[in-house]
Amino acid sequence: MNIIQTLAISAIPVIFAITLHEAAHGYVARYFGDPTAWKLGRISLNPLRHVDPVGTFLVPALILLLSSGGMMFGWAKPVPVDFGKLRRPKQDMLWVAVAGPAANLLMALGWTLVFKLVVDAQETLYSDALKEMCRVGISINGVLMLLNLLPLPPLDGGRIAVSLLPAPAALRFARLEPWGFPILLALLFLGILDKILQPLLNLYFSLLLGLFGF
Repeated sequence: MNIIQTLAISAIPVIFAITLHEAAHGYVARYFGDPTAWKLGRISLNPLRHVDPVGTFLVPALILLLSSGGMMFGWAKPVPVDFGKLRRPKQDMLWVAVAGPAANLLMALGWTLVFKLVVDAQETLYSDALKEMCRVGISINGVLMLLNLLPLPPLDGGRIAVSLLPAPAALRFARLEPWGFPILLALLFLGILDKILQPLLNLYFSLLLGLFGF
């Protein structure tokens, strides 16, 4: 499979994995009292409302090219959430943060189900392409879910930690937020991030495939 075919097959699962993650944050924020994302039209299943030209298209395409199709990563425009407008800001922050990774888990389950159906069905001209699309969907959703659950602000895992920690510790931990992405990039370039994520991804794939009888 050449790189053009890889990009074409990867487009749908990647765009939905990135954008529906953000839409889920906005939906749950509105449920708990913050209408900010809703007023801006960001609570939508339309990926065009969430795509970031760099994070949703350019970066994933470059990573695919540089890794010969072996890696995938990207992001969408963050959904704006005014935590001060939540009915119980500290407690409700937990559910807003969990919503994104939960959306990725649901999509991963969906792609695995489709993969199972394609594998069990009679082979057609499109079977191999569908299988590859499912593999991308399972992988990108797993990476986004586990990466975002790392306890580092402003990742979702950092928000979850702030919600669960006692107030004094939560305030101190939240001050890490401006340094979150530099820390994440440092972990990436030092190879530490891969050592953290790879065992988690192995467990994720094992549990997911085992659940569907592979």
